[in-house]
Amino acid sequence: MDVAINRLQFVKWTQCTAKICAIILWIKRSSIGHSPGKAGYPKPLRSPVNHRSPQGLWDQSEHPGIKQPRIATGSEQLNAVESSTYSRNRAQAAPLFELRISLMMTLVLAVVFMGPSPNMAAPTGVTDDEAFDLENYSLNSEMDWENLDVNIYGDSYDYDDLDQEIEVGTVAPDPPSAASLPTAEYHEEELTLPPAPVTLDFKGPGLFGPDTGLGMPTCLLCVCIGGSVYCDDTGLDQIPLLPKDTTHFYGRFNNIRHVKNTDFNYLNQLQSIDLTGNQISGMDEDVFLSLPQLHQLLLADNNLQSMPELPITMKYIDLRNNRLISNGVHSEGFKDMSQLEFLYLSDNKLDYIPVPLPLGLRVLHLQNNNIQTLYEDSFCNSHDRHFIRRNLEDIRLDGNPLNIQLFPQAYVCLPRLPVGSH
Repeated sequence: MDVAINRLQFVKWTQCTAKICAIILWIKRSSIGHSPGKAGYPKPLRSPVNHRSPQGLWDQSEHPGIKQPRIATGSEQLNAVESSTYSRNRAQAAPLFELRISLMMTLVLAVVFMGPSPNMAAPTGVTDDEAFDLENYSLNSEMDWENLDVNIYGDSYDYDDLDQEIEVGTVAPDPPSAASLPTAEYHEEELTLPPAPVTLDFKGPGLFGPDTGLGMPTCLLCVCIGGSVYCDDTGLDQIPLLPKDTTHFYGRFNNIRHVKNTDFNYLNQLQSIDLTGNQISGMDEDVFLSLPQLHQLLLADNNLQSMPELPITMKYIDLRNNRLISNGVHSEGFKDMSQLEFLYLSDNKLDYIPVPLPLGLRVLHLQNNNIQTLYEDSFCNSHDRHFIRRNLEDIRLDGNPLNIQLFPQAYVCLPRLPVGSH
């Protein structure tokens, strides 16, 4: 009911304000629209034109048929001056008049809206303390929600359209302090996974060859030119996975200690292996037998005590400066190598010449070993006295505890005498 009364009063105040504004506008228009004569101002006279000759006199003879114009009197000239002055004053007074009207309208609106209203103000004679009873107000008191009249706070709303039902729950308790929380210890369990099996994909090695196991492909770690792979002095400790089209592999001056039989799998085009200057002390027995085109093997400057079995396609074998012993060389290991031409076994610990030697051999270096004796069939054929070994032209036996003069029958079939101690 009180809200309806307040709205009715607001409408009345609005209508009153509109009427006052209309009256002010009417007064403004009436004041500006009056002519100067009605407002008490003298009516301006049009300034006469005084046609005079240069001497100031009118000569009728010079202007026949034209009536002499009337010369304005002093009072008429005074009225013309006052009329022009009034026009200037009126133009200057118009903005001031509009400013006064605007101030009056602002004042009236302020009085209307800021004036006291008996229904919107607090009851007269009652202070704030008495109205709200602040002395007896308790923050811990509970509100009587069941008997609460929602209409005292304004318009009532229909909550039937709401889909969800609002439930009033209890206030959550304060969280416990950090000091009262128990300290929990977390133990991370380390899961030990078995190492993943190594899978070799030689059908699709990629642009830079297969992975080396060092986090990069072979042809980024090494230099690949055509079918040659150069991995010299790169710090390798094992043979990297080579591209399947590798023909020549150079792994010199690294830290390789062992060569496995899987290091050269599926390399059917591999022709040459150079592992000079490593620390190789052991090899799987059949590491080279799976290479059908291998004909050059360089294993100088390593720690080998035995030589693995080699394919019969060999042409060049270099095992200098190792620790080879005679028992470490396969019996008749070079017999079937019909293409073998160069055999370097110097600076080892051999006790005798590894026989039989292939007929196509051209160079045999055995210096600085432990050879003490020669046999008749070391180079020649004891069953054929007419046998001549024409290809073997370079034999080195110097640096051995051997006097070759004591065994002339051992080299009678040679085109040249071997180099050794006499």
